[in-house]
Parts: sequence; structure tokens; C-alpha cells
Amino acid sequence: MFAVNEALEKLEQVDPRKAELVKLRYFVGMNFEEAAAALGIAVPTAKQWWAYARAWLTVELRR
Repeated sequence: MFAVNEALEKLEQVDPRKAELVKLRYFVGMNFEEAAAALGIAVPTAKQWWAYARAWLTVELRR
């Protein structure tokens, strides 16, 4: 779990809005519609950001 938090902190430095989406989806448990509304973005944008953040975090966790 520590590695995930560390990777998420790094993502927050690179792209804070995508990191916030991850927090809302992963830790708070919001669905795409709820997270998109909380961030003031469209659902398709939230899905794109989610795909990017997951890929970014996967690469970071493999290091």
C-alpha cells in the first residue's frame, strides 16, 4: 500500500487533477459520473483521465 501512496504522490506532482480523480474513484469509491461531477469535467474526460492515470501508476509501480 505504501508504494501506491508514493506513486500517487508522484502523479499528483505531475498532474494533480488526474491524481484527484484516482483518489475519488479508488479511495472514496465514486463512479465515473460522481467523480466527473465533483471535478467539473465530462464523463468521457474522466474515463480518459482514468485510463491515463492507471497506465501511469502501473509504470511507476513497476520501477
